[in-house]
Amino acid sequence: MSVTSISSAQERTSASASASYSNSTPSAYASVELSIRPASARPAAEGDVTVADVSLTEAADRFGTPLYALDEGEVRDRCRAYRTAFPDADVVYAAKAFLCRAMARWVENEGLGLDVCSAGELGLAMTAGFPAERIVLHGNAKSPEDLYTAVRLGVGRIVLDSTSEIARLADIVPPSDRQQVMIRVVPGIAAGGHAKIRTGTEDQKFGLSITDGSAQHAIARILAQPRLELVGLHCHIGSQITSVKPYVAAVRRMIGLMTQVRDHHGLELPQLNISGGHGIAYRPGEDRLDIGVLAHRVHAELKDGCAHAKLPVPRLTIEPGRALVGPAGVAVYRVLTVKETSGAYIRRGRRRDERQPEARPVRSPLRAPPDRPPIDGRALSRHGGGPALRGGRRTGGRGAAARRRAARRPPRGARRRRVPPVHGLRATT
Repeated sequence: MSVTSISSAQERTSASASASYSNSTPSAYASVELSIRPASARPAAEGDVTVADVSLTEAADRFGTPLYALDEGEVRDRCRAYRTAFPDADVVYAAKAFLCRAMARWVENEGLGLDVCSAGELGLAMTAGFPAERIVLHGNAKSPEDLYTAVRLGVGRIVLDSTSEIARLADIVPPSDRQQVMIRVVPGIAAGGHAKIRTGTEDQKFGLSITDGSAQHAIARILAQPRLELVGLHCHIGSQITSVKPYVAAVRRMIGLMTQVRDHHGLELPQLNISGGHGIAYRPGEDRLDIGVLAHRVHAELKDGCAHAKLPVPRLTIEPGRALVGPAGVAVYRVLTVKETSGAYIRRGRRRDERQPEARPVRSPLRAPPDRPPIDGRALSRHGGGPALRGGRRTGGRGAAARRRAARRPPRGARRRRVPPVHGLRATT
């Protein structure tokens, strides 16, 4: 998979959502509503489409397909829109939506922070010159290497997702230092475009529950660690959320927990992170989250709730991901065959290089090698060839899955030995 960044000479005041392009005709592409393609996308002659005045056919010929093409101008416009809507908050880009060196530089230039999930993403951000103090390390299964790298490089905040990470991180932090941390809690709120991406409910792998007391227990353990400084709470309730109501409910429950911390430990937490999950439109007519309405409702709930609880209003952090990068890009595929079945046409393009999480329509972030020379003076660069992420996990590059399957197969001619069932499950080796 190749990734091409496009710098637009045009200035736009609005942005829209993402689109896919596969050698369609100009009239067919023009019929697609503006709500699901970059604002700078235009149909061109002979079935071509331009994004920020750059031909997608030319980009596909140069870099191959599948190809992601991003409009830098629109990414920056969306960053500014969030900064305008949340002027007194920390806006942190969730790198799991898409990360390359160019993307890290764009969000840093626009004054955003960066949320990373691993030492690899952290290292990429640092090589792009991103300030460590504006980076948040977050992930539900951080390795000792991830934690050590974050401490060594001076990451601003680390979000703890389990009780086991508390002692592990405290052992890594030097005795003379204190690492700022947040604790991810489960507020018990169901929100998101699909059941598999609703992360604010009970009985799932993310965060610590308020209902069963796990969050309160973890907070007490953090406060007992002199090398850790608890600065706030973090919650993520889901992805592809298009309504502001779940966020308002989450703020209300976070204020309740912050009140408990004040009453039991005498600590008034100065920060609150309500994460992201802001929905975008993938098809014509689909809803998207209105960030202006979100900012108004969240600020009002935070102010009123803290006044009622007699708490100081904490500094808010939000973490938009796909809402920044998804609408600013297109996925380019070259059609290889066209098949007609049951009166419908099926266009087939090569997708073997793509890594895509199941049950959710998100693009795959790839690692970025150095920029390539520009095409016709425009800033086109290629990023690809490295490991991808799947649902926040590394999956390896092209052929990695095939190599893993081959390693698990027994040698030719070897007999398969039956293994007794364990807990009612049958297994063979």
